Amino acid sequence: MSKSYAPIVLGAAGGLALVLLVIVLVWFYMLQCKNSNKNSETGSSDPSTLVTVEWNRQAGSSSVGGPPISGPQEGKQFMLDELEDATKQFSENNVIGHGSFGLVYKGLLRDGTVVAVKRRPGPSRQEFVEEACYLSEIRHRNLASLLGYCQEDGSQMLVYEYLPNGNVCGHLYDTGQGSNTKLEFKQRLSIALGAAKGLCHLHSLRPPLVHKNFKTANVLVDENFIAKVADAGVFELLERIEDAGPSSRPMIGNVFQDPEKGELRLFSEMSDVYSFGIFLLELITGQEALRINLRSSESLNQWKVESLASSNNLVDCRLAGNFTLEGMKDLINLASWCMNLAGKVRPKMEMVVTELDRILENERTMTTVMGEGTATVTLGSQLFA
Repeated sequence: MSKSYAPIVLGAAGGLALVLLVIVLVWFYMLQCKNSNKNSETGSSDPSTLVTVEWNRQAGSSSVGGPPISGPQEGKQFMLDELEDATKQFSENNVIGHGSFGLVYKGLLRDGTVVAVKRRPGPSRQEFVEEACYLSEIRHRNLASLLGYCQEDGSQMLVYEYLPNGNVCGHLYDTGQGSNTKLEFKQRLSIALGAAKGLCHLHSLRPPLVHKNFKTANVLVDENFIAKVADAGVFELLERIEDAGPSSRPMIGNVFQDPEKGELRLFSEMSDVYSFGIFLLELITGQEALRINLRSSESLNQWKVESLASSNNLVDCRLAGNFTLEGMKDLINLASWCMNLAGKVRPKMEMVVTELDRILENERTMTTVMGEGTATVTLGSQLFA
């Protein structure tokens, strides 16, 4: 190569190298922008966060009734002095109930949040922290949210959102003292639908979370009477942290308990379905299932067919005039289906949600078009005809 061509060749080679360098830089910049856009969905640049969020999204997407409510994804650890201030040193005047986890106190946090604090005696346990953190991640419109936990000074505490209207029992049972609340048929259907969606979401998790202690007292209602299932996972938490194990909490006399489960204490999603059937029965009759006098060899399902087929007292008399015969029949049939003695025959909660949604929609349509519902108390024989 002559000296006259050398500068030209070298210049061309340098130009080509510069072009290649620019291409590489542009490609690298576009790749970084792409990764940044992906991570912006979670507000984090940590790829592991994307995996966690996607797993949570998939777990919640199969729940009937919409996606889980957004909220903190890790249980907050409250300090004892903070909860003492909130509950006025756990004053008896702040006690609003008693459940499987002990006394329940109403509290006002320093930031103005009203909470329900469940407290029981117990030593500090790592298992308690692990379970509380896991349960606080489960959020849904029809589940009472666990906000955090505390274990200090020989006590274990769970801090929940406060629901001003309490549990359904206080609005449902006819105590003879004149309740201020009259739950009409469509309201009862709406409460049943909300509770069903809460259980359905628990069952849709991977692995499924079985409530194990579903009952009317664990269905709470907020200021708009939207139903929220309470104590999800608490039964299992107690099994983990109590030294005595599951047998320390006998369930003898619990009419909500699945008879198929027996003494082996083996719970499944179908156990929750049976309990939900008893809940529906209480919504229909307006009375506690415990008040039904059963021999030990009888099931509630048999009682419904044999004892109520010719009686007047199947349907809560306070419902007279605000339900359609078709809607009540469908609800009774659904309750019976859920209470089937054979677990494999019972519907899944997803099916229960679908059926309740259909009944409620039909009831709204019929009462809107035709006015009020059935004018008198319906005979059991009419319902089963």
